[in-house]
Amino acid sequence: MSQWLQAMAPEHLGFLRVFQYLTFRAVMAAMTALIIGLMFGPWVIRRLTELKIGQPIREYGVQSHLAKRGTPTMGGVLVLIGIGISTLLWSDWSNRFVWVVILVTFGFGAIGWTDDWRKVVHKNPEGMSSREKFMWQTVVGLIASAYLAFAVAEPTSARVWDAMGQWVSQGFEYALPARADLLVPFFKAVRYPLGVLGFMAMSWFVIVGVSNAVNLTDGLDGLAIMPVVLVSGSLGIFAYVVGNAVYSRYLLFPHIPGAGELMIFCAAIAGAGLAFLWFNAHPAQVFMGDVGALALGGALGTIAVITRQEILLGVMGGVFIAEAASVMLQVGWFKYTKKKFGEGRRLFRMAPLHHHFEKSGWTETQVVIRFWIITMLLCLVGLASLKLR
Repeated sequence: MSQWLQAMAPEHLGFLRVFQYLTFRAVMAAMTALIIGLMFGPWVIRRLTELKIGQPIREYGVQSHLAKRGTPTMGGVLVLIGIGISTLLWSDWSNRFVWVVILVTFGFGAIGWTDDWRKVVHKNPEGMSSREKFMWQTVVGLIASAYLAFAVAEPTSARVWDAMGQWVSQGFEYALPARADLLVPFFKAVRYPLGVLGFMAMSWFVIVGVSNAVNLTDGLDGLAIMPVVLVSGSLGIFAYVVGNAVYSRYLLFPHIPGAGELMIFCAAIAGAGLAFLWFNAHPAQVFMGDVGALALGGALGTIAVITRQEILLGVMGGVFIAEAASVMLQVGWFKYTKKKFGEGRRLFRMAPLHHHFEKSGWTETQVVIRFWIITMLLCLVGLASLKLR
């Protein structure tokens, strides 16, 4: 729709030129996704309830959560609907980066849908096996990573495919430009060349890793969605900067043609996320489920790769990283101590980290709001790196 309005502007209605501005379309994308979510939220919740798609609760978990058994899950479809419609309405369909992010988002969403469906149909809180889920995440992540290695390096879609063909024909030798280097935040001259395979490996790790980190964070009412909104909004600003030749040169960031259009997608995530929070706030009427958490995490990781802010995503999404790290440390320490002492020991009262604080006496609302505050602070630190370099 935005492309049609832009085409109409010069000849007929001059005021429609406002649709040429990326910032205006981003605001409209956020508003559209927010309105869609608020309008269709009650209907989605009713349908999930009628289908008896209720959240199974682990018996060994926090006892206060047992009261949530039966709350509709798979509410992430509401977020994906808002993001999809809003992005298609307000973004440039010819932009290669938009389609890559859509592929990853809905690809990971399909994996999450399958996982949630198995939990509901088979009444198994574990859902898909970890190995199967990881395999499909790897497939989607590697496809996106392989394309992005050349999409970031080349300014147009046509040249992307030419570069990929050249890479294969030359025995997998191809020199990526400086804008594809790994950037270290707060240092204007510190960057590391990755090469094609290094870029692909790093991108895969970020996309799959952040997807699972967001999924692990999604354990309390509203805990995951607000940090997703905050981080996506911050990444939208970085997308605008690196996509603009003037701002990227002034702020000493690599200029990546076309990346600015991702500001539309980030705004759509923010709008759809706030709409979902309306229904997910404590006490939650609906849970996101893996269909939403895996998809949103994959989207954030992909956008960070395109804007060359992989490390900074780890800073702004520090809550996600801490949650994932707590699980890995807990499992690793338990296995190590069981092998060494014959009895498994724990570092935390319970993992992921938010359950540890619940077991320590924090209420669910305290954990959620304090994690939100931490994320706000970390996002401000990340945004400060725009100038502090």
